[in-house]
Order: sequence, then C-alpha cells, then structure tokens
Amino acid sequence: MVMRRELLLGAGAAVVAAGGAAWAKRNGMGSMADYEAAVAAMRRRPTTAPETGDLIRYATLAPNGHNTQAWLFRPDNTGITILPDLARRTPVVDPDDHHVFVSLGCAAENLALAAGAAGRAGALDFDPAGGGQVRFRFGTGNGGDQALFEAIPHRQSTRADYDGSNLSRSELAQLRGAATVPGVDLVLVTERPQMQRLRDLILAGNTAQIGDPAFVAELKHWLRFSPNAALRTGDGLFSAASGNPALPEWMGPWLFDRVFTVKAESDRYARQIATSAGIAVFVGAEANPAHWVTVGRACQRFALQATALGLTCSFLNQPVEVPGLRADLASLVGLPGRRPDIVMRFGRGAALPFSARRPLAAVMV
Repeated sequence: MVMRRELLLGAGAAVVAAGGAAWAKRNGMGSMADYEAAVAAMRRRPTTAPETGDLIRYATLAPNGHNTQAWLFRPDNTGITILPDLARRTPVVDPDDHHVFVSLGCAAENLALAAGAAGRAGALDFDPAGGGQVRFRFGTGNGGDQALFEAIPHRQSTRADYDGSNLSRSELAQLRGAATVPGVDLVLVTERPQMQRLRDLILAGNTAQIGDPAFVAELKHWLRFSPNAALRTGDGLFSAASGNPALPEWMGPWLFDRVFTVKAESDRYARQIATSAGIAVFVGAEANPAHWVTVGRACQRFALQATALGLTCSFLNQPVEVPGLRADLASLVGLPGRRPDIVMRFGRGAALPFSARRPLAAVMV
C-alpha cells in the first residue's frame, strides 16, 4: 500500500506556514484546529454500546493505499460484508489490486477486534464471489485482544524521522506474536547491514516510480494540501499528516511539481530508515486476493501491537510495487521464489496529525 508518500515542500512552504491562521482563513484553507477536531470526532470511542455503524467506523480507521479507502461495507442481521470498491483503485501503482485486498484485510481485522470488544465476537471468511469480498459473521461473547482494539483509534502511518533507538527482545517478541497469522511469514530486519541493503532496494524503487509520469500523476491526484480539502473529500494524502505545512490548493500542486524529485525523496527515505529500529517484511503463502487479505490482517495486528507499545510505523512498499525488485527483496529476507507483500518500518517517534476518513454514508451499501 502506498501509505508512505511524503512531500518535501521546502522553504517556500515554511514561509507560507509562517503567515498563521489569519492568512490561512483569507485563502480558504481552513484551520488545522478545525481539522484536528473533526478527525478526533471520527476516532472517538462511542459512549454507549457499539452498534453496527460504530463497528464499521472502527474498520475504516485501517491503513489503505493513498488513503483512497477502496472499500464498501454491507451490513445485515448476521454480519458485515466488506467489498472492494474498484472505482477507487489506483491502477498505476497497484495494477492487480494487491493493495486493495491487503487494505480489506486490515479493515477486516479492525472489524473483528471491535466486534469482539462489543460482545459480538465472530469469524472472518474470504469469498471470491463478486470480485472478492470478506465476510464477518457475528457471534456472541467477547473475543480478540483488548489492547489491540484500544489501539485502533491511535494507530497511524507516521511518516517522519524516528529517534533511532533499538527495541528490546520483549518488544520484538510481542510484535512478532501479535502478527502470527497462518499463511503469512514475517521477517523482522533489525541488523543495520541488512537494513541498508533493504534501503537500497527501497531507493531503487523510489527512483523507478518517480521516473514514471503516470505514477506521479496518480499520486498527485490523491494529494490534499489544505485542511478544507482534506475534510471535504475525507480521503487522500494530506500534507500535514506527513509533517509538512498545509497549503492553499492552488499552491500545493505548483510547489509539488518543483520539489518532488528523486534526490529529495531518496534523502528522506534514507534518513527515515536510518532512524528506524527495524523493518518488517510480510510475505503471504500465495499470491492471490485471499492471501493478500490474510497479509492485511497480519500487518494490521503488527501495527496495532506497535501502537499499544508506544511505537510508530509507516510503509515503505517500493520494492513490492516495482515488479523487477520483488525477487531481490524475497531473496534478501530468505524467502526466494515468493512474492513479498508489505514492507513496514517501525521504531519510536512523535505522532503527526491523523488522516481523515469518509463518512459512513459514503462507504455503506
């Protein structure tokens, strides 16, 4: 999932940011205070017994490619079906919808954890009918991991430098244990020489993607530069969620075209990898939608456990997204011949503004 794009907006953006709230209001940007209040409401825990809509809202807090939220939820008396919304797919970076199905798995894991905490613990199944869908059937009683459930509103893809500190054996064991899902191999890369070799693959993928005009155009389509635009659409990659200043919508694309370069992005990724405690690589047993959903469940459990431990994560999926690099990545992590699915760095870092989500009415059918 391309949930790891950052914009190097540079000194020009800093000048804009210095204008303050009054300048932003005059230019129709909206305020970060209003944005953060609205996003906090999207993540607020219900004060009464969770209803079906609350469970779906928890599901929508899962990570997903470009924050397109390419999912739909169909509730009924016995459960909730999660369907891929292919109208919101990203065909350049994700031509076989791999990231779409991984995202469905992430959402399904959130849904299962929320239902378990609400006394409706049930079972998840993948149904290939209708283009591939995930079915959650309600049960009775509590289930799942309470700590992971409580981490759902706090998890984010933190696209910033971390503090460079190492994790303890206990922390690594807890991360591995939470992500243990049948059909998924997890490789934790924590030794610096191997991390540097993985960094080289990530940077090679970054170079290939930025050199593709179609990739850049698709990415740019999903960028949101102002609080108003991010809230109005409820989707996309908001610049402030990557630690960059908010900008007027007319200025953001103009500046992006001038500063989004291979060198700027490569320098940023190299620095972020150097300040991470490690990199997690998830590899499904097979390369098909059913296993991609399972990978999504595993990587979401990993991210939620990291959040519960006070850690941060973000995705670095370039060597997964560029087909010519997958074999090198699989060999590097000791799984030759397999297709790697997700690359996620982890460590300790400060939180950033959360991404927005679309309203329930837009994702329920």
